Parts: sequence; C-alpha cells; structure tokens
Amino acid sequence: MSEAPFSSARPSRPRVFVTRRLPEAVERRMGELFDVVLRADDAPLDAAALAEAVRDIDVLVPTITDRIDADLIAAAGPRLTLIANFGNGVDHIDLKAARARRIVVTNTPGALTEDTADLAMSLILALPRRIVEGERVARSGTWAGWSPTAMLGHRIGGRTLGILGMGRIGRAVAARAKGFGVEIVYHNRRRLPEAIEAELGATYLPSADALMEAADIVSIHCPLTAQTHGMIDARRLGLLGADGYLVNIARGEIVDGEAVIRALEDKVIAGAGLDVFDHAPVIDPRLIAMENVLLLPHIASATHEARAAQGAKVIANIKTWADGHRPPDQVLEGWV
Repeated sequence: MSEAPFSSARPSRPRVFVTRRLPEAVERRMGELFDVVLRADDAPLDAAALAEAVRDIDVLVPTITDRIDADLIAAAGPRLTLIANFGNGVDHIDLKAARARRIVVTNTPGALTEDTADLAMSLILALPRRIVEGERVARSGTWAGWSPTAMLGHRIGGRTLGILGMGRIGRAVAARAKGFGVEIVYHNRRRLPEAIEAELGATYLPSADALMEAADIVSIHCPLTAQTHGMIDARRLGLLGADGYLVNIARGEIVDGEAVIRALEDKVIAGAGLDVFDHAPVIDPRLIAMENVLLLPHIASATHEARAAQGAKVIANIKTWADGHRPPDQVLEGWV
C-alpha cells in the first residue's frame, strides 16, 4: 500500500494536546519542546471534549481510551496534521479517515514488548498452577495446612502453548515459554521465516481452528481488526477443550465475552486469564465470581520503563515530524 501523503511544512514548536496524564518526566520534556496542553485530571475525555480539543492544535496525543473516529477527524481544525498515539495498537483510530484528511498517524511499537510478554507468561504459569486461588486461601484464615490432594494444578512442562499472533510480543512470549519445556505452536497472518521458527522452537499451524485444537493453553497476541473481532467464539472455545486455558492480553473484543463466560461456567474450558475485556472498564460480575478466572485491570504494559519508552517514542515522532521529516513510527492504513 502506498504511504500517506507527507509534507515538510511543519511548525517548529507545534501545539500539542495530550488526552491523558503521562509520566511527569514525559510531560516535562514535552513542555520543553512543544507548546503542549496537559490535563489536570486523568479521566477519559468524552466525544464533545475531544472535538473541542482538536479544533486548534497541530498534534493530538491520544491513548486507547480515546475514540478517534471519522466524525472527530472530520470536525478537527485545519491545523491538525499529526496524531501521535501513546500506544502500539491503533484500532481506536480511523486510519482511512485520517489519511483522507492528510493526517499522519504514529504509534509506539516495541516499547511494550518485553513487559507485555512478561505478563502473558505470568498468566500462562499462574492459571494451571492455581496461584491466585492459592493466594486467596492463604489469606482467608481457613487454611488447614498441607495436604497431598489440596490445590492440585497442572505442570507446564510438556504442555502445548498456542500463540495466536506472532508479532513482536508473540515471539517474546515464545522465547520465554521455550525455557519451561512447552511445545509451541502458532498461527499468524504470515508464516515466520524458518530460521525464526527454529530459534523459538515454534511450529506453524495454518488456521486458528488448528491452533485451538492443538493447544493446551492459548495466548492471544493479534491486533484487533475486522477479521479478528470476536474470532474466539463458542465454537473455537469448544476446540480448546475442557483441559484448556485461554489467556488474553491483546484486546477484549477479539474474544466473545459471553461465549467465554458460558464456556467457563459449563467447564467447556478449564480457566482463563484476562487482562482486557470487551466492555472495559466494566467487568461482568459472573467473571468476578469465578474461581477459575484470573482477572487483571489492563496492566500488561504497566511498568515505569514501558511508559517512559512510550513517551520517548511519542516525543521523537512529534519532533521528527516538526523538523520536516517522516516520523520513525508512522502507521500506514494497512498496518493492522
């Protein structure tokens, strides 16, 4: 696909609007380089407030909590020519509408890889070993002591991990899992080179169905697109089976939330580790009540190091753009 139009005519000190509170060091550096508008609170903006914000700015710095749709882009003032997303995924931004308005979109690839992979591996380990359940028992005051049959889980070694989406994060998860003696299978839009497969010890499967059938644990790392929306449905959960576990730290909408709840209630699958939800921040109370579900509040990338790295990328993208060059992390319409 051809790249978005690019012009070298840029303000030397652009007016930048940041939709959420960022780490103090990042906000301070932005203030040194740009005419930046920062917010005093950290609540997500509604559509009206966003529309007001984009009327007279050069650069918008949104996050996943902001819906940058065609209506908002159409209502933006003529100065808006860069959307420097604070995050990797851009499913909340209408890339076609941005392209039509000659607005460049950037993101922060690579900044979150290691931290997100660490959290995925934590869930992969915690679910079969019932770690969170055990922690609750230890705190309950009712623990009667060790027993040969108490809190039995399953070992990780020898099981099959299925990775759905083998980009940076998927590969980082595979590299971690390899050390635990699991068999790794994956499905991706494009098969990896044989050398990378050999390095990771990963076997390519031609379909999501084949992956769900083969895996004991499925970890989701694909982007949210029209093709992946709701792809993990009741039928595919049935393929995973009663001894299988589902881990999702990608996007909540990739999984049919109602289907997962029913699969857990009916023991179609053994358990799930969820860091994202289809109606976040609302979490279905049925999930909260279940012992075989590990719930996290979207913290896969929540480290000081990751946020600092994201901020550095956002600043570099804006500065490079303001200097009249193509930003290093420009997103093309066909990126997802």
